[in-house]
Amino acid sequence: MISTERVERARPFLEAALEYTQGTHTYADVVQDLDTGKSQLWDTDQAAVVTEIHVSPRAKTCHLFLAGGDLNELERILRIIERWAKSEGCTRMSLAGRRGWERTFLRGEGYAPAWTVMTKELDS
Repeated sequence: MISTERVERARPFLEAALEYTQGTHTYADVVQDLDTGKSQLWDTDQAAVVTEIHVSPRAKTCHLFLAGGDLNELERILRIIERWAKSEGCTRMSLAGRRGWERTFLRGEGYAPAWTVMTKELDS
């Protein structure tokens, strides 16, 4: 079970990111997924990211579902998430978001556009 205080601290970042989900999730949905362990929260005082693990027959992907806050903090959090994802057996990272993400630090980290989704292969 995730700490209510922790989720509330991340709430402004999560709600801002939810504006771009086209209504697929509410804040309450996100809290429920975090509480059940379906999703993971990565947060600091300046940023927050929600991840999900997607398993398909030939790949295990760590998907960055929501992200918001200071870009420098997000870059720092991403490195932590990628190490964790590898330890969980993920071979790929993915995110779906606005085109503006293509012009951020992500490109320098090896992420590349694939339609409107950006992916990155993780080394073994």
